[in-house]
Amino acid sequence: MALYQSMGPIREHIYKEKHVGGVTLKDVDSQLWVKEFAAFLKKSGKLPVPKWTDIVKTATFKELPPQSQDWYYVRTAAVLRRIYLRQGVGCGALRKIYGARMNRGCAPHHHKTASSSVLRNAMKGLEEMKLVAKHPDGGRMITSAGRRDADRIASQVMTAQAIINAEAEEEAAAVEEEVAAAAPVTEEVVAEE
Repeated sequence: MALYQSMGPIREHIYKEKHVGGVTLKDVDSQLWVKEFAAFLKKSGKLPVPKWTDIVKTATFKELPPQSQDWYYVRTAAVLRRIYLRQGVGCGALRKIYGARMNRGCAPHHHKTASSSVLRNAMKGLEEMKLVAKHPDGGRMITSAGRRDADRIASQVMTAQAIINAEAEEEAAAVEEEVAAAAPVTEEVVAEE
């Protein structure tokens, strides 16, 4: 069962019109896509991971380095997603995006930017993999190979989500049938009393 078949006739028509060219990165959940693309980067083995990834903090306002062993792959996948969505984004803009407010105790919070070294190395690694290139106006832009890989992973995520949604619908239908089968029995018992 296709994802759009459970949407109703109007939404099905809109979905089919919108997705003529296939599934893109914009059509799937960002967390699922980043997780899958990070797994793709790790599996490919082409992304150069710096030696300092186990001790570096991702920003000055952080107290500890990331606890996950695969955090660099996840951050690189998230950076690629940002570049896909907004061509020409550079290190400064990414620093603001990945920044957050700094806890200053009793004093008011202030926004602090993320580490530029982590982001710059992630973009350099993506350039070496030929997924992004330098934008003529500054910053980075996604290449055709990067767009192809991103959309391929998005298609896989969409397919997996459709399967999960179909299984959830089947389970919900089975539960409704059980409840419906049990409901008349309780009404008959009440009527007999």
